[in-house]
Amino acid sequence: MNITKEEIENRIALYALISRLMITEIDAEFLKSIESSAELLELFPNYKNWDKRKEFSNTILKERYIDVDYTNLFLLHLVPYETFYIRDDQMIESGGDNPVLALYNSFDFRVDLDKARVVSPDHIGVELEFMYMLCDALKKAYEAEDKEGMIEILQVQKGFLQDHLLNWAPMYLINMKRESRTPLYHDGAELALEFILSDYEYVSEQLEALV
Repeated sequence: MNITKEEIENRIALYALISRLMITEIDAEFLKSIESSAELLELFPNYKNWDKRKEFSNTILKERYIDVDYTNLFLLHLVPYETFYIRDDQMIESGGDNPVLALYNSFDFRVDLDKARVVSPDHIGVELEFMYMLCDALKKAYEAEDKEGMIEILQVQKGFLQDHLLNWAPMYLINMKRESRTPLYHDGAELALEFILSDYEYVSEQLEALV
């Protein structure tokens, strides 16, 4: 088996990181987790060198700059929902006809729309969280040496990336990077874009090796 546990765990960690960054405003714990890890900090190079980090506490950075940027990118000026990008009328489908809902339900994946700052299950942060959940399921199948289960989960991952995330998220992430006013979200957009593109290639390669 070409796939390794370390690779699966790295994918889990990255999907957890980028989904948390986008699903709601970050908290002090999130900033602390980045700043206490040299590896994580390297993923946010502009944030790492941000002069305001030396000037202000994390609390002030969050309240004065980062939360304002989140509001701008996710709530006011950009629309982080799949249906906005794929529907001709650019309406967000928040009801039962949402294209991702049946897939979520089949995996018993539930979205707490109030806790996350989202109005519909096709929000980029929720779709990334779904990929995180699928990677966690892949890890369980790997540990159980369930090759058929791994193939099935990888096929779902490939299909979800192909039919959903890669169908619209790159456009949103390019806009997010351009519109961001803080290096945290600028770097986060770049990280997410590079990761989902390379992850699709990785999943495709693993499937070919296993089938």
